Amino acid sequence: MRCYANQLTAQLKQALAPFYMVFGEEPFQEANCVLEIKQVAKKQGFDEVIKFTLLPGFDWQELIAQYNSMSLFSARTIIEFDLNQQKPGTQGSQIFKSLSENPNPDVIVILKGAKAGQDIQRTAWFKALDKQGVFVPCYVLAGNHLHRWLDDQCRLLKLNLSADAKRSLLGATEGNLLATHQELEKLSLLYKSEPIDQSQVLMGLLNQAKFDIFDLNTALLSGNAKQVIKVMLKLADDNVEPASIVWNLNKEAQTLLTIKQGLQSGQNIAQLFKQHGVWKNQQATTSQALDRLTLTHIENLINLLAQFDSAYKRAEMVAPYQALAHIALAFCQPVNFSLPHQPSS
Repeated sequence: MRCYANQLTAQLKQALAPFYMVFGEEPFQEANCVLEIKQVAKKQGFDEVIKFTLLPGFDWQELIAQYNSMSLFSARTIIEFDLNQQKPGTQGSQIFKSLSENPNPDVIVILKGAKAGQDIQRTAWFKALDKQGVFVPCYVLAGNHLHRWLDDQCRLLKLNLSADAKRSLLGATEGNLLATHQELEKLSLLYKSEPIDQSQVLMGLLNQAKFDIFDLNTALLSGNAKQVIKVMLKLADDNVEPASIVWNLNKEAQTLLTIKQGLQSGQNIAQLFKQHGVWKNQQATTSQALDRLTLTHIENLINLLAQFDSAYKRAEMVAPYQALAHIALAFCQPVNFSLPHQPSS
């Protein structure tokens, strides 16, 4: 059953499904949908969360064992499975299909993945999970959809922004929902429900160090290695959360990958830019990156980011800013390096 991100709250009030497929190219919506599902499930006794990420050599038998086993610490379990922007392959497809044929009432599976096009939606494993569960597509928001999202967030936070203030905020954050939401939270703390005009929003944007992260986009897309290092040093000095940086890098890599694939299939670049929310002031640098990076290079970047994310979440990353600097430099030119992480004992 298809359920859009803005419909999920109402759907969760009806009943919990055994399977949720949260797929798309908008990480902020994806993360919030996953969090909402887990919060509702926790209230119903699903206290334990087990996470898997699809990496090379993944043992699919671990998924089967966890799905069929009773937890020692909780009667009910959530399995959060990140496809890591990949397809499950033959073995994974068969396993997902088999799980759907005999759902475990004490387990909820949340499957996260890239945008599910018609090729994915027509597969047997997707249809099997969709029949038993809920498919939540998370699209990149633009135009009226983006403005409606902002209006909804303002209502939730009880913010009173003028029309000019909203336009300035969306222009500065360029469709990045995470950055927009973080700025809204800051405005909520500062002004609560008081009227907020354009000048107040712009002042906050100028004083907010985290927006230096957008300078990183221009540098890495244009291939300016010196500027990449300069911005990364500033981000590290400001203690910008590495998770925000990796989210930003992954967003750029995913956009490049999707557009590159579209170009190779003969699609129009202007239409691809519009479809994937590449603003006019970003199109020149994005074109430079597309000309400079091969499809394999971009796929390697995404794999590096997935490895970083996994190690960082397990507190195994020894020097996160150093690792992110190397990954950012890899947007500019091929760089051979290993991520500086130490497996936990």
